[in-house]
Amino acid sequence: MSILSSISRMATEYAAVHARYRAVRTLYLLPMDIRKDIGWPEIADLGDPAIVSSPRPRVVTAR
Repeated sequence: MSILSSISRMATEYAAVHARYRAVRTLYLLPMDIRKDIGWPEIADLGDPAIVSSPRPRVVTAR
């Protein structure tokens, strides 16, 4: 595995994590009744830093 393929894999993984967090933040900004209508199961506090903060990259171990 070359270094470029490793960097590409990590960048793709980071982009996917970032898109997921962005989608979750967007869903939490919707009003409660709309979240219930679309079946969003979790009702959490927006003060939770895991929801409103930017995603942190995971530690990647060498294979």
